[in-house]
Amino acid sequence: MAGSRKDNKGRVLRKGETQRSCDNKYVYTYTDPEGKRRSIYSKDILELRKREAQLIRDQLDGLDTYTAGTATINFVFDRYMSTKSELRDTTRQNYIYMYNHFVRDGFGKKKIAAVKYSDVLQFYQTLLKDKNLQLNTLDTIHTVLHPTFQLAVKDNVIRINPSDGVMKQVKKLPGKNHGVRHALTPEQQKAFMDYIENSITYNHWSSIFKFLLGTGCRIGEAIGIRWEDLDFEKRLISINHSLIYYSTRYKDHPMCTFAISLPKTEAGIRTIPMMDIVYEALQQEYAEQQENGFSDVEIDGMSGFVFTNRFGNVHNPQTINRTIKRIYEAHNAEEIVKATKEHREPILIPHFSCHHLRHTFCSRLCECETNLKVLQTIMGHANIETTMDIYAEVTNKKKMEAMENLSRLDIF
Repeated sequence: MAGSRKDNKGRVLRKGETQRSCDNKYVYTYTDPEGKRRSIYSKDILELRKREAQLIRDQLDGLDTYTAGTATINFVFDRYMSTKSELRDTTRQNYIYMYNHFVRDGFGKKKIAAVKYSDVLQFYQTLLKDKNLQLNTLDTIHTVLHPTFQLAVKDNVIRINPSDGVMKQVKKLPGKNHGVRHALTPEQQKAFMDYIENSITYNHWSSIFKFLLGTGCRIGEAIGIRWEDLDFEKRLISINHSLIYYSTRYKDHPMCTFAISLPKTEAGIRTIPMMDIVYEALQQEYAEQQENGFSDVEIDGMSGFVFTNRFGNVHNPQTINRTIKRIYEAHNAEEIVKATKEHREPILIPHFSCHHLRHTFCSRLCECETNLKVLQTIMGHANIETTMDIYAEVTNKKKMEAMENLSRLDIF
């Protein structure tokens, strides 16, 4: 058993206490409520211990406030973040920024035990209507608020989570088409692609994201595209199948595998013209595979897949979604720092998935094309109402922008 640690006068040092050899100062190191390592210093060990005792009293006071149910949402959020040691730095920074920017100075000051379901619903409605937040940005805020309340439930501070079911209700609200997946704005789309293009880490993902944003394909259609589906001379893409990734069993063992799925309706079989950006991305991908080798993976008799990983296998949609998350979190962390230095609001990319890229393409297309039948054909919508829902959302935004531009004119 190791002997007790002592100072240079032979006094036993307590846990967390050390004495520096360079100047003989005493140091007490502790972890604050946010999980950060802190230290206090003193030339005198007795003075240091007085300060240690005060720190312990302060932390106990905070804990008493929490367990009594009089703590604020801010207090519980900080406590929740201090427990999430597994979070990547970029994720942590993004969560803290979103919370501080939209919650801390207002809703976050409420006593957590007094918050009801209707309070959370009204707060979310305010963010959507008064702050003009997109639904996927609100999703990110909900991602940090819901587990904050859940921590208080697990600690028996409140009985139920007041944010349970709120997002489901928000998506039913009339007037803003909340049930539809919201597209990235042009600024967010550009920020996303610029970050990928300039990133050593994520640059190799550029081709597939250009394809998704430049065709509006479903993710299964994109990962299932073969070289024989591309006509570079006529610049056409033939969509005639998709890849699905599903769970099955092999010799009584669970496993996941890919399979070819044919379109369920005639609308799913279509031809999409190649935009220049898509044509160039596919040509670059072809040139790289000519040099490094083409994939020899075969799935249900089909082979020659365009988009593959470093092992030559087709992409798993879940992997692409996880990559999207890593990209926008890394971008947001850097953008927050950059915007602060430049004294401007950051262009933050909200939480989104592969399917949001399809919706983003459709929104950009709606901004340039008014013929709903053309839109439906390119998107492969079996039901024209699906196309009309997205078109209505886009045109409503355009109407608001037009009226705002008109109001700025010095003609009234």
